[in-house]
Amino acid sequence: MYTTSLKFDKIFTFINGKDDFMKDTIYIVGHKNPDTDSICSAISYAEFKHKIGNNAIAARLGALSRETSFVLDYFNVVAPQLISNVNPQISDFVIDDTFPVSPDVSIKSVWNIMKKNNLKSLPVVDEDNKLIGIISTSQVVNNTLDIWDTGVLYKGGTTIDNILDAISGQIVNKTYENFTPTGKVIIASMKEESLKESIEENDIIICGDDDKIQNIVVSSNASLMIMTSIKKDICSEIIEIADKNNILIIATPFDAFTVARLIPQSIPIGHIMTTENLIYFDQNDYIEDVKDVMLQTRYRSYPVVNADREVIGSISRFHLITGNKKKVILVDHNEHTQAVEGLENAEVLEIIDHHRIADIQTGLPVYFRNEPVGSTSTIISSIFFENGIRPSKKTAGLLCAAIISDTLLFKSPTSTNTDKVNLKRLASIADLNVEEFASKMFKAGTSLSNRTVEEIFKGDFKDFTLNNNKIGVSQFITIDTEGFKPLKEEMLNYMEKTCASDNYELLILLLTDFVVGGSYVLAVGKEKQLVNKVFNQDFKDDLIFVPGIISRKKQVIPPITALIAASRE
Repeated sequence: MYTTSLKFDKIFTFINGKDDFMKDTIYIVGHKNPDTDSICSAISYAEFKHKIGNNAIAARLGALSRETSFVLDYFNVVAPQLISNVNPQISDFVIDDTFPVSPDVSIKSVWNIMKKNNLKSLPVVDEDNKLIGIISTSQVVNNTLDIWDTGVLYKGGTTIDNILDAISGQIVNKTYENFTPTGKVIIASMKEESLKESIEENDIIICGDDDKIQNIVVSSNASLMIMTSIKKDICSEIIEIADKNNILIIATPFDAFTVARLIPQSIPIGHIMTTENLIYFDQNDYIEDVKDVMLQTRYRSYPVVNADREVIGSISRFHLITGNKKKVILVDHNEHTQAVEGLENAEVLEIIDHHRIADIQTGLPVYFRNEPVGSTSTIISSIFFENGIRPSKKTAGLLCAAIISDTLLFKSPTSTNTDKVNLKRLASIADLNVEEFASKMFKAGTSLSNRTVEEIFKGDFKDFTLNNNKIGVSQFITIDTEGFKPLKEEMLNYMEKTCASDNYELLILLLTDFVVGGSYVLAVGKEKQLVNKVFNQDFKDDLIFVPGIISRKKQVIPPITALIAASRE
């Protein structure tokens, strides 16, 4: 909303890198702190949806990891744009058409537009269609009823075209080109001598068909003579004198009283429109903010603009009761703490995941596909093949990368034969040497050089709520565990501060070396002893190494969950 602009994040499609604000868009989004599988499955499922006729776009909730950035660069795919939430915005509604008008349009013309379309206000725009003001029926009525001073046409910048339109006038002589009225308005209803004394340079004179009065006017230094109630030809001598003195003559069928009433309607609306404290909305404004503004104001409708402040329509209170919601598909998660903000105000259509079933709740039945495979991208590729649809070469490459990443090239215990079969088929489509690509991807993604402890910890971090215990588990895959030793104390301090500030009962960091085949584990928090019990080891120098531990999902979360549950019994 504006008097002051409310700026919000835009949501873009990855397709060709173009903006996409079309209605009925389906937003496909992974979890917070997205990994390669989360990003690639969202992009790939968006392609599938496009191929079956849906308007779907991929989005992300966090920064790309180095590994994911490498993958997208390798296959030359544009990253999904970051979104902050999926609360409904004006862009989710079919808003009303509007009739933007130019500031030089006359009051009469605007009034006619309002009556014809039953409108209470109109946006006023400049030559680039950018909003500069608002004109309302109350302004038109009030200013029509006001007593104008005689110089209002000049002060309002009234054009001769507006005057002609207002009084249904016609040009009698040929001095119209580049003519602009600049004097005061006089009705020639006085004696001849008084009229001569009253006329000043560039005045506008309204008179009847009296030849003597007309002669006085065209012989003066006036600029415009408006002849009313014309029922006969105008004297050629009068026209000749007017041309000589550069005085424009307009003839109108209306009488002097009617002309005097109509002339103020020729004033441009730019003279009376509202230009300060305008209330209007951006198409990306959130409906909750719009409601708050509408509750404090009583206008029938409000202009809506795009990012360039171009008027694209209008919105009213009626739109707010239609209940439009963003349509969302969740991939690679089904846990509320990992999901996009505002999900409760969106319509969840599908959930595609390979993790434990958690706590996402929906108002309507949804398509829920959860399989015990190594990667969500394995499920996405299966959906392609089951429907007889071939993913593009780029998308096949993305799916390969995600399967390799999540299964650690099948070294993770989460790996299944389905992962292997789908990877082989996808690699053929992508024309990809799996081992060679995996080596490059892991090298790019696992280096610890130039990384902060925050970047390492947050790179693949997930929240879990286990029997009302808030637990966070971070996993960093690396083949450079020796390079972590100088960072250990700094990491522990960072984890302690995070644990205290965010009220975690337990924070865990898994530093996983899939080549060695195990993980170094750091843990902080009042429930730290759970880690000792789960792995049957005591911390030495705040660090333990657990052989064979590769999967957070399969080897860490389940035993901790079971231990917590047992302690409550």
